Amino acid sequence: MDSKPSTSADAAVNGSIYVSDDVTAAAKILVVGHFAVGKTTFIGSLSEIAPLRTEEKMTQASVHVDDLRGVPNKATTTVALDFGRLTLSDELVLYLFGTPGQHRFIQVWEDMARGALGALLLVDPARLEETFPVIDLLDEYGLEYAIAVNSFSDPEKFDQEEIREALDLLPETPVVYCDARDRRSSNEALIALVRHLLDRAA
Repeated sequence: MDSKPSTSADAAVNGSIYVSDDVTAAAKILVVGHFAVGKTTFIGSLSEIAPLRTEEKMTQASVHVDDLRGVPNKATTTVALDFGRLTLSDELVLYLFGTPGQHRFIQVWEDMARGALGALLLVDPARLEETFPVIDLLDEYGLEYAIAVNSFSDPEKFDQEEIREALDLLPETPVVYCDARDRRSSNEALIALVRHLLDRAA
């Protein structure tokens, strides 16, 4: 008996590893940001399949390389990519690719950026200065992006206009708040990016 779901909606509900035959379009979206900003958590909260993760345990060798300010309990780090899938409709599926946050893994960006429609840039409002190298990479590869302020507590403490000014963003760049641990919140951030991409393509 064929156990493959008959529609993409079923696939999303049942967590099938298969994409429905109904799907006629797919889009690649990057989830980017500096080290320890929540990219792996974000993709894990949204993916309808078990996400692919390439996390390795952090060792003493990274003590003087990776900045653990604000994340003292972080024990693992992404060394290649995160991958997840989200079905938006019976015809369209999104593939989510999370980039590693450390500069020493920058060589994977070229391959990951190829074919991407755009990127959701997660930022930690307490570590905004670490976002600038990521913005430089997005500009280098010509990727449109939206900002998702990932704040696990009291997100409204950081005014949207202050963040926009601090990051020197273009007026049309969306800035939204999210909690990467929460599926609904993450979904709203992703919707903001998709709307921005549609507006830019119009």
